[in-house]
Amino acid sequence: MNRLKLCLCLMTLSLVLASFVMAQQHDSSPPSPHDHHAPAVAGQWDGSSEGVAYSEFNHHLAGVFVLLIGLGELRGGLGITMLAWSRFLLPFAMLGIGGFLMIWSDHDAWPIGSLSFAQTFFNGDYETVQHKLYAILPLGVGVIEFLRRTGKVTHAAWGMLLPVYALIGGAMLFLHSHGMHPAAHKIAIHHAVMGTTALVAGLCKVTAGVKRQEGRSPWGIAWAVLVLLIGIELLLYTE
Repeated sequence: MNRLKLCLCLMTLSLVLASFVMAQQHDSSPPSPHDHHAPAVAGQWDGSSEGVAYSEFNHHLAGVFVLLIGLGELRGGLGITMLAWSRFLLPFAMLGIGGFLMIWSDHDAWPIGSLSFAQTFFNGDYETVQHKLYAILPLGVGVIEFLRRTGKVTHAAWGMLLPVYALIGGAMLFLHSHGMHPAAHKIAIHHAVMGTTALVAGLCKVTAGVKRQEGRSPWGIAWAVLVLLIGIELLLYTE
């Protein structure tokens, strides 16, 4: 276990340093015609006042859901037996996030936009598809976590879906690009910071599951605090 702790600490440090270096490189880079200070192209949704407001609202609302998840998980990590109902904050919040993103992740995509289901998922627009994947993943994990927390599924393997989701979601943020957005560089830094936090949170959750401590769990507390941090990062998201 000491080796596991050392590996986790080194991985955490490397991830944080990677995000810090990315931020420093962005801040020190000379302005270019494509940087985030450039005005939006006429008729372009990304970078327009409406597009920015739409995107920021989506991120901020997701932040509220993530904060609810973190608060529910913190109770479990601290080993508090009161407010047992709060264990359902995670599955219900994940279902809320997934349902909201499935409908409103993109203004022009299915089901609220002009694009059909097939055009939304199979038109080669990676950004839109990834937004929908961010909806499908929490919907699936939310259902499994609800079944786990109601005792409907009991095999330990199902408990690994949650940290795996955090790891996959964090990794996807490093690949999520807004290439045509005038604030693409700034958004990339936001995503790098949130992705790093999610990866470290997932590792903490894996470790908490391996140790399976009764009552207060330091790794469980670390998981919950990092989830809360992601919620705060989402609330502070700007373009």
